[in-house]
Amino acid sequence: MITAATSLQKPKPTGIKKVLHDVWASRWLQLLILPGLIYFIIFKYIPIYGVQIAFKDYKLRDGITGSAWVGLKHFKNFFTGPYAYRVIRNTLLLNFYNLIFGFPLPILFALLLNEVKQVFFKKFVQTVSYLPHFISTAAVIGILVMMVSPGSGIVNKIITMFGAEPIYFMIEPGWFRTLYVISGIWTGLGWGAIIYIAALSAVDQGLYEAAAIDGANRFHLMFHISLPSIMGTVVVMFILRVGSMMSVGSEKVLLMYNELTYETADVISTYVYRRGLEHSEYSFSTAVEMFNSIVNIIFLWVANSLSRKFTESSLW
Repeated sequence: MITAATSLQKPKPTGIKKVLHDVWASRWLQLLILPGLIYFIIFKYIPIYGVQIAFKDYKLRDGITGSAWVGLKHFKNFFTGPYAYRVIRNTLLLNFYNLIFGFPLPILFALLLNEVKQVFFKKFVQTVSYLPHFISTAAVIGILVMMVSPGSGIVNKIITMFGAEPIYFMIEPGWFRTLYVISGIWTGLGWGAIIYIAALSAVDQGLYEAAAIDGANRFHLMFHISLPSIMGTVVVMFILRVGSMMSVGSEKVLLMYNELTYETADVISTYVYRRGLEHSEYSFSTAVEMFNSIVNIIFLWVANSLSRKFTESSLW
């Protein structure tokens, strides 16, 4: 009877049938990803069709399909132009400084916060550290301008207290990168630490207790248990960060820079904005942005390959 009952059971689906079966079985949960899926389809995948204008001399009256093909003309114009080196250098340097100074600080902040045992104080510090992330970029730059203003800014007041001349920070090319990185650290420190705090909450407390019995102090626990436990998360976040080494958001730079600071402030995104929207050179700006995306993909692939070779963590 057991054999007969077993033979009547339906075979389990395999391959694509299994995937469709699992999706249907969790169809109500799948609805949760629908808004994000629609967003990526509309704003990320559909626009890929327009990338072809990087290889065309795009005219509004002719449309995308009617414009003439020009091959790599716009790429050649960019690389042989006077601004290619400047915008690539500024983009890489801003991201490099953000990586060196901005990436480790949320990790350190999460490790230090994890050592705080007073619950109320810990939650208060977390909340305060998150708040700058929710301030609009325009407001952040407004606060920055007020703080470094040569007339009434608190930074210049401190400088003049020591007998030095006030510094015009916002029009000095040499100060742009410093202000950009520091303001980015202030707004992103607490928010960037969230994922590391979540990873630390999953660490087995028995490890800390066993190490404490063996005589480990707070620093030993932090660097020999806490940090190794979240190293996988750190590596994945580092790969993602390296994968955007050629990306600098134009909004903040546009609010901070001016013609006097172009030498250190002009990046690929702002260059694309000026050439594409202000001068209506749509094909040229698309070619520059396409080059930017290709380089980001190469950075991501190299970082992931090295991580997979030397560590146990990788994106794929």
